[in-house]
Amino acid sequence: MVEFKGTTILAVRRDGKCAVAGDGQVTLGESTVMKHKARKVRRIHDGKVVVGFAGTVADAFALEDRFEAKLSKHGGNLKRSAVALAREWRADKVLRTLDALLIVADDKDTLIISGSGEVIEPDDGVAAIGSGSMYALAAARALMKHSTLSASEIARESLLIASDICVYTNSNISVEEV
Repeated sequence: MVEFKGTTILAVRRDGKCAVAGDGQVTLGESTVMKHKARKVRRIHDGKVVVGFAGTVADAFALEDRFEAKLSKHGGNLKRSAVALAREWRADKVLRTLDALLIVADDKDTLIISGSGEVIEPDDGVAAIGSGSMYALAAARALMKHSTLSASEIARESLLIASDICVYTNSNISVEEV
């Protein structure tokens, strides 16, 4: 089975703002770029929440839809919705096979949600998922420490750095801020 995947998503929280950035590359298998300008970062829940996804595209869309339903059910409570999704994801036989990760953020919290039941809140306000995540994470932490750039500027610059290193990350970057 051929899978579409490969991306980098980064969230940066600074000065009361959170920026979530993602590249635009969709990779078929291990060697073919199928799309250059995909949007993997979206606003949901009346624009109050930003979600970014990495992994198999269809799986990520399914999880994004389920997360938005959890937000509606739990009155927009990000942490409660994330825990509910992670619990369902881990317990359901069909969902358990989904190959994706989510970063979700609102005006207060940034979380990574995984299919093995983890809901992780970063200590330093920086979170990354996907193939180029470690490059983007390192760049963002350095820029947080050694610059006065805004959250959006750090997110964009960090993804540009990752795109120079990771073959599954490109420089067509979209950023959403809450």
